[in-house]
Amino acid sequence: MSYSSDKALLPAGMCDILPPDADFEAETTERLMAFFGSRGYQRVKPPIIEFEESLLADNGAAMASQSFRLMDPVSRRMMAIRPDMTLQVARIATTRLANAPRPLRLSYAGQVLRVKGSQLRPERQFGQVGAELIGPSTPAADAEVIIMASNALSLIGVPGLSVDLGLPALVPAVIAGHDLDREDEERLHTALERKDAASVASLAGRLGEERAEILSALLAATGPAGRALEALGALDLKGRAAAERDVLSGVVEGVLAGAGDLKLTVDPVENRGFEYHTGVTFTFFARGVRGELGRGGRYLAGDRADEQATGFTLFMDSVLRALPAPAAQVRVYLPAGTGQDLEVELHEAGWVTIAGLEEGADPEAEALRLGCTHVLAEGEPRELPARKK
Repeated sequence: MSYSSDKALLPAGMCDILPPDADFEAETTERLMAFFGSRGYQRVKPPIIEFEESLLADNGAAMASQSFRLMDPVSRRMMAIRPDMTLQVARIATTRLANAPRPLRLSYAGQVLRVKGSQLRPERQFGQVGAELIGPSTPAADAEVIIMASNALSLIGVPGLSVDLGLPALVPAVIAGHDLDREDEERLHTALERKDAASVASLAGRLGEERAEILSALLAATGPAGRALEALGALDLKGRAAAERDVLSGVVEGVLAGAGDLKLTVDPVENRGFEYHTGVTFTFFARGVRGELGRGGRYLAGDRADEQATGFTLFMDSVLRALPAPAAQVRVYLPAGTGQDLEVELHEAGWVTIAGLEEGADPEAEALRLGCTHVLAEGEPRELPARKK
């Protein structure tokens, strides 16, 4: 391996983003942030690294295994690099903005770093863009953020968008009161994750026939939102489980009222990746795109048990895969010696200029070599013959 190729080698899950993709990601990020801002979501910018006991406390414990840690040479305290931005925003809301009026609408964009990738997302560093609605606990709040995220993705051109809704608190509510040992808990979790109704039924002796039947029915209810809600409505759920179902119904109703064309599906037993969520969750997908575009849901903000929040995070690597490749940039080559006033005029007219540095060089040849689409001739940009269609 040569010295130069050795320097280009990066750790697994890391990559350089080159032109024009880096510009495209930045432009797409700002379009999303502008859309959120127009809906009243104010931007915050948390640090990329925090003290471990702050970043990974409470809900943050769910992300502890994904966090890089290092010693702060100033305070001699352990710090962690953020693997996710949601809980940082929740911390800001419940500390720095604790006295701000509710509902509090915040948005954010930045890079995160994780210890390992997944099969669907091998990247360990990637950009996140998201928004959090802090304070209200109604289904209307969940519907607002789902609709906003969906509309934003549609605005930037994501085709075939769908949203999968979940209720990670529903299964615990159904089995509440029946203590399962660790082995049975793992068997139930695996069976639900694999949608294995036979394995769920095999636990009837531990769960009770009625609960086992309900869990099997929850598995069968997975599918389009209308059919899923009809199936859930036919179940004899009680107490907290019935309340969770009613909230889901309210969220679906709210989303369809504001975005009737959006494809909604429901998976009432899905829990992967939603360890700290306490209510309706949602995952965004695009037809033909590897991995999820983003996810979110309801949770408790920070350590304030009375502070409800809901929000979403979009994963920019997946979002960009869902979009057409950026168009080639129109650039004009300016021969060496071009006046500053003319260059300013071109910038004001929207041109991207590439200044020549060598007197006497063939302008057209240099323009082609440097990837320009136009060359300045007689004071005006002229399209290069090789670029004409």
